[in-house]
Amino acid sequence: MTRHLPPLNWFRVFEAAARHQKFTAAADELGMTQSAVSQQIRALEERLATQLFLRQPRGLLLTDAGRKLLPKVSSSIENLKHATDMFDIGPSTGNLTVAASVSIAQWVIAPHLAEFSQTHPHLKTRILGTIWADDFKSSIADVEVRFGAASNVGQNAKRLMPDALIAVCAPTTDPWDMLPLIEAVGTTEGWKDWRGQSGSALRTEPTIFVDSYGIALSMAVNGVGIALVSSLLAKPLIAQGRLVQIDPTEIPSSEGYFLAVRQEDTHACDFADWLVGKLGIVT
Repeated sequence: MTRHLPPLNWFRVFEAAARHQKFTAAADELGMTQSAVSQQIRALEERLATQLFLRQPRGLLLTDAGRKLLPKVSSSIENLKHATDMFDIGPSTGNLTVAASVSIAQWVIAPHLAEFSQTHPHLKTRILGTIWADDFKSSIADVEVRFGAASNVGQNAKRLMPDALIAVCAPTTDPWDMLPLIEAVGTTEGWKDWRGQSGSALRTEPTIFVDSYGIALSMAVNGVGIALVSSLLAKPLIAQGRLVQIDPTEIPSSEGYFLAVRQEDTHACDFADWLVGKLGIVT
């Protein structure tokens, strides 16, 4: 039987935490919160059924299992970096490069990109779906939509709103308390926080865990269960009737989506203005 790999980002977080021997330093490098790093390490340990770190007051120590895993993970990450070096992702005249989190690329940009292309028929547009926060540090893009905490996404990035967390599922006649809960691992807030502010009778614990809001949203759209996701991603689907919000509760999110634009590039400014205006989002 084929064994499915854990999410790649969990290994990226493990490598950074092992190298720095501190969750805080790994979080700073990856543009994540310390809580998110800790959650992803815990998820990886649970998936592998082994402890990778010894948590000590002054930092982290690798266990024997962690020491065996680290060189293999480090080598794999280096191989991935070398593999992408062959691609030129820099901006050039007549080209527009947009680097965005995979969730934004799939659920926000892709459904509307044809309209932008029609108004810019001679512009070649390249969409780069990023997985890790530090992908933005190594890429040269005209427009970036970064995911992370405000302190880690750069001073030139503006937060896209609304970005509260809401509970959604596909339209169904089944009682909501019979549906499984889907939670995105690696974000600060989750179902526990939502229940603390909601008057909903929904009291079950999440049983499906994913590593991005985009995957959680896809599962909700396909009737898998109830997902707690960014309203920036979900509200267009609610308006289309593909999702319903099960409760009016919206909780603030420590992480969000941030827009950064090369102001000297006319095409980049056009795309950013179109994205903000077309989707009815504000910065």
